Amino acid sequence: MEWTGARYADTPTVEVRRRIEAPPGRVWELVSDIGLMPRLSAELQSVRWLGEATGPAVGARFVGRSRHDAFGSWETTSHVIECTAPRVFAWAVSDVAHPSAVWRFTLDEQDDGATELTQWMQLGPGRSGLSPAIDRMPEKEQKIVFVRLREFEHSMGATLDALKALAEGAEL
Repeated sequence: MEWTGARYADTPTVEVRRRIEAPPGRVWELVSDIGLMPRLSAELQSVRWLGEATGPAVGARFVGRSRHDAFGSWETTSHVIECTAPRVFAWAVSDVAHPSAVWRFTLDEQDDGATELTQWMQLGPGRSGLSPAIDRMPEKEQKIVFVRLREFEHSMGATLDALKALAEGAEL
């Protein structure tokens, strides 16, 4: 990731892609399985559907518990905002209208039947775990944002690598 000087109010984004030698339907089974994601993430500890939801659908909600050395532990409720199998799975964290983050998986079938999987995320515009650090050190806002985006880029790459391995037949 290259330094952009972005501020939180800019709703900065990060995106990671991988080519997966598996059809979109197989990749979709994995990316839409929220229960799988804690196994693939150092930060996300647990996830469960809320209410009547048992799987991804627009309007469904899920709660995630996360942990980070610098931020401690926290819990957020996410709202599925886009769900088009086997193409797009996206959710807004906390507040749909003013989310602390938006996350999206996009699956594009390639001419040879493989899948290009993209994971994208946007910080803000709503307050998040970064907001208290920025409030305490406003002069370091751009560095705080950059470091967190770089962390996301690294962890997203690891997640996509694990999804690729699973979709292509490896056991984790």
